Order: sequence, then C-alpha cells, then structure tokens
Amino acid sequence: MPLKTLKTATPKTLTLEWILHVKNYKLNLNKELCVGCQICTLACPKEAIKIEKEPKFQGEKAKVDIDLAKCNFCGICDVLCPFGAIKVTVNGEHILSVVEKESFPQLIREIQVDTSKCPIKCVECEEACPLGLIKIGWMTADGKILEAKPKRKRKGLKVKIDIEKERCPCCRICEFKCPEDAIHVRKFFHGKILIHQEKCPEGCTDCLDVCPITGALYLSEEDKKVHVNEVFCVYCGACKVVCPVEETLELKRTKIIHTPVRSGAWNKALERLASPIEMSKELKAKGSQKVLESVEKRLGWKGA
Repeated sequence: MPLKTLKTATPKTLTLEWILHVKNYKLNLNKELCVGCQICTLACPKEAIKIEKEPKFQGEKAKVDIDLAKCNFCGICDVLCPFGAIKVTVNGEHILSVVEKESFPQLIREIQVDTSKCPIKCVECEEACPLGLIKIGWMTADGKILEAKPKRKRKGLKVKIDIEKERCPCCRICEFKCPEDAIHVRKFFHGKILIHQEKCPEGCTDCLDVCPITGALYLSEEDKKVHVNEVFCVYCGACKVVCPVEETLELKRTKIIHTPVRSGAWNKALERLASPIEMSKELKAKGSQKVLESVEKRLGWKGA
C-alpha cells in the first residue's frame, strides 16, 4: 500500500500520486489537451475515469475526473489517449508497465514525411494542422538550423518538419492540404459515424463546437444542420458525449491499428472500444494465428 496518496486539481491539470518508499507513481491529465472524448473512460479496466456528460455551458467540452481510490496507475489511459493528454510516470520517468510487460499494445501512429518534396517557402501543413502539432524549420547544407524563414533561395537549404507524434490523432488534414504529396498519414482508429439530423434540436451545434478536428464536422448552409466528413474524423467520441439527444449521433469504431499483443486486458478494452462484430474478427484472427503457431512449433516448420 502507498505511504501517501495525493490528488491535485488546477484549472489546467489534474494530478494523482502514489508515494511509496522507493517509488513515486504519478498520473497527470493535461486539461488543455483533453478534448473530453470517450476513449480513456471506455478503456480503463478499473472504471476509475468518469466523464461529465452534461457540460454546464452550450458548446463546452465534457470534463474528465479520475477516482484516486480506483486508479492503479496501469497506464492504459496514457497508451490509448489519441491526443496525448494523459501521462503516467514512475519516479519522473515515462514508464508504462502494461507496455513493458507486453500485456497491452501501443497505437501505431504512421506518419511519413518526404521533406525532399517540400518547397522552401511552403508552410501549408503547419497552417492546416488543427492542433498546432507541426512546426516547419529550415536547415543549411552544413546542418545549421535557421530561426526564421529565409527571405531568398539558398543553395543546399532543406526543409525540416517536426511533428509532435505522441499528440497526433492522425486526422490526415495535413496530408490532404499538402500540395506536393509529401505527407502520408494512416489513421489508427477507423469507424463509422452517423448523425440523424431529424433528431437534432433546432440550432444545436454542440457536437461541432467541441470537435477537435476542424473540418470533421461542418454546418450545412442548406439545412443548417451538422454533417460529417469522415475523411478527417478520428472517431474519438467527443461529439457523442455532449450530444443532448440520445441516439442522435451513432459512433462505431471498427478497427484499431496497434502493435502485436496477446492479452486479456487488451481484449477487454477492445470489447468496450470497438463494435462487437469487429472485435470478434480480431479475436478470431488471433485465435487462428495461435493455432498456426502451435502447429508450426509441433512440426518444426514455418508456413508460408
């Protein structure tokens, strides 16, 4: 048992701590990065994370709270947060025991950038990123980093693109905005989202107001209702949480791209995060793979 437990809340952060003899476990929720989505609440195996489903003000994102008595600092919420809003540390180091023990997978943020295609003056991806995660810089032939955009073309000058990948939900907006086809992004959450406009209250735009990805939801000029552009949707569920009318907004996660894992903990999280049909597909595929590996081991050969 911990010697001391602490829970500290400020307007910008929520911090939980376990203080032991030789270890200090800490969970930090950055409220400014948190979008009030469903992911951590659905994934938490201890049901320690709760979300305020009815914001006090119209258009306000939902707020997250964590029960210190239930939290065991496993790090699953850290692993699965699409926006990097939660960090779990041990003695100040970002250590996730569920990942180290290979009992839980990591999301695969597949972001490829070919800076050789980038014109020196182009800043389209930086300006397009709805979360401000892309920073463009310039590097001289001898490796010197410039502090400002060059005023004229210089020989050997290269574009340098930095992306905060741990906070990137992979919405693909940068990919579509890039005029040179220099960026390629693959989503780690796939799904389906549907808004039943006939159920939407007149003038309600709560889902649009809280959506963290500019362009994933938009207001139609024709019917004045909110519509979905699934090309950019990251299926986080922030919109569904604040929707005031039940069953107006349907959201299903059909696939999660992650590192290989064999774990009951992941299977349970997947059951809560994804649709039952897609979950059964993944578990069936894993079962088939286990059978194949068992046969290979027994016969001492590798199949094609």
